[in-house]
Amino acid sequence: MSAITVFKAKKIITMDPDCPSATHVAVKEGKILSVGSVADMQSWGDYQLDETFAEKVIMPGMVEGHSHLMAGGIWDYTYVGYQDRVDPDGKFWPGVKTIKDVIDRLKEVEKTLAPDQPLVAWGFDPIFLDGPRMVKSDLDVVSQERPIAVMHSNFHLMTVSSSALKLANYVSDMGIDGIALGEDGTPNGELQEMAAMFPIMRRLGVNWREIGQASESVKAFGRVCNRVGVTSATDLINELSEEDVVEMTAVTNDADYPVRLHSMLNGLTQTPQETCSRALELRDKSTDKFILGAVKIITDGSIQGFTARIRWPGHFNGAPNGIWNIAPAQLNDLVDTLNAAGIQMHIHANGDEAIEVSLDALEAAKIKNNRPDVRHVIQHCQLADRAHFRKMKRLGVLANLFANHIYYFGDKHAALTVGPDRARRIDACRSALELGVPFTIHSDAPVTPMAPLFTAWCAVNRLTESGKTLGEYEKISVADALYAVTLGAAYTLQMDHLVGSIEIGKWADFAVLDDDPEAVEPLALKDVGVWGTVLGGRKFQVQ
Repeated sequence: MSAITVFKAKKIITMDPDCPSATHVAVKEGKILSVGSVADMQSWGDYQLDETFAEKVIMPGMVEGHSHLMAGGIWDYTYVGYQDRVDPDGKFWPGVKTIKDVIDRLKEVEKTLAPDQPLVAWGFDPIFLDGPRMVKSDLDVVSQERPIAVMHSNFHLMTVSSSALKLANYVSDMGIDGIALGEDGTPNGELQEMAAMFPIMRRLGVNWREIGQASESVKAFGRVCNRVGVTSATDLINELSEEDVVEMTAVTNDADYPVRLHSMLNGLTQTPQETCSRALELRDKSTDKFILGAVKIITDGSIQGFTARIRWPGHFNGAPNGIWNIAPAQLNDLVDTLNAAGIQMHIHANGDEAIEVSLDALEAAKIKNNRPDVRHVIQHCQLADRAHFRKMKRLGVLANLFANHIYYFGDKHAALTVGPDRARRIDACRSALELGVPFTIHSDAPVTPMAPLFTAWCAVNRLTESGKTLGEYEKISVADALYAVTLGAAYTLQMDHLVGSIEIGKWADFAVLDDDPEAVEPLALKDVGVWGTVLGGRKFQVQ
């Protein structure tokens, strides 16, 4: 008979209404055997008592329902974001507050590069900086010869130097959607969405595979998750070539890897039928720690990048409407094909027009082939109104709301992107809750830092970076927010039978905390310390 380990804690938060809290949890073969008091454990026979967490609080391992493996490997490039950040190894990176600061940091890095090496940076966001947007002439000050590319924090835009534009022959008005033009009618260096960005990235050797899928990047992503109490996380878009799947399977299945990774196939690079066939092939390759078979579809772009698709009256500052990454007619075909095959879809839709088009496509597909066994998810879902949520409820569609945006971008949404009316209901968790739409909340790391307790804090307090409350009505309780980052997120991944709560038969995946998130003041929720995690009964302390 396998050994039983019993973990003792100051408190165990279970997310199980039949036993909402406990002091002991028994683990056998990586799964939860019993939850309750020490007396409950004794009925299962001999066990080994582990008191490592006797003064800690255990809760279900948190589930990050929208993140990207780039959160690990992107740190190979230079960070030039506005907010302070911490890298996977715990190093602090101060934010840069002006374009001059960005240029100065790039100049310092440029001195260290080999002559034929491009300069690539990430995290930039012009919406926080006063004055005109950064253009090619700003980067040309760093170097006239070396190609330079600065990826924006949303990963939907980038700004590049003149030498980088020349590599892709972007030297005149080519009539391509997403290539911004200057007053002289030539490309000014800002590129919007993947169709415009990819030719530059390919020529600069910006290898998304190395950023996202290579072994060292996957390992770094695991450290990111462990540091914030996450035991299940998504890699929410990936090409998933056979070579990459083999490599990622090997890394994730190692006993020392601390996360269950859910990787979603990019739905925009093949025909609908090819995507369908590949998703079904991948599903059969899943393991307990590397889960495959779902598909990611990107419809519109970024609200703060002004590439999201917005309904009337449009962007608050008068910017033109955003960009479709897939035309609505093509989206209908893809959604119909995948739904008929029972393949779960995670559909990126930031703007309210994109949400509406996505729901229309799902409705048409469900009329033809109702699949109650498949839970489709609208990702980000930021500008959903109550009519959208009512339709989602009727269709059985789930929401993953980008709660971190309330803090990081809320002030700018009210003042620039969508205006105060729509900003009040952005990432409307209470509306989803009241109208019966199962939902979770997320970070979209590395767009914003992965930290589910901070994400929960955002949904509970709805404070912007300037300290303003953005939409008092849409606040939710601490209990509802903690549910959203555990069992709620597990439900959107169709994994709630295995993770998300501490119940008999589920994987023994726990977040170990220094304080009780149910007992601290709501404003202190983001400050609760994380000791580390337990995955399948194995302890992983933050290093």
